[in-house]
Amino acid sequence: MTPRIIKAEHIKNYTLHLVFSDRTEGDVDLASELEGAIFSPLRDIAFFKQFTVSPELHTVIWPNGADFAPEFLYDKVLVTA
Repeated sequence: MTPRIIKAEHIKNYTLHLVFSDRTEGDVDLASELEGAIFSPLRDIAFFKQFTVSPELHTVIWPNGADFAPEFLYDKVLVTA
């Protein structure tokens, strides 16, 4: 089972620092992932910063319904670690 995101913090631009329930943590740059109708509004940095951690989905979500699967984000943290 993929660990859940328990904390997220904006670092700069489109980079978030994520902490997972297994205490894995790291930075994820999402700039290259902001394509398509649901993700393109996140290119506005002010809107990008409006993310929250969903207690139901255990990942970061935005007001327009955009989210990334926690498994995807976990893999990105491990690749950059």
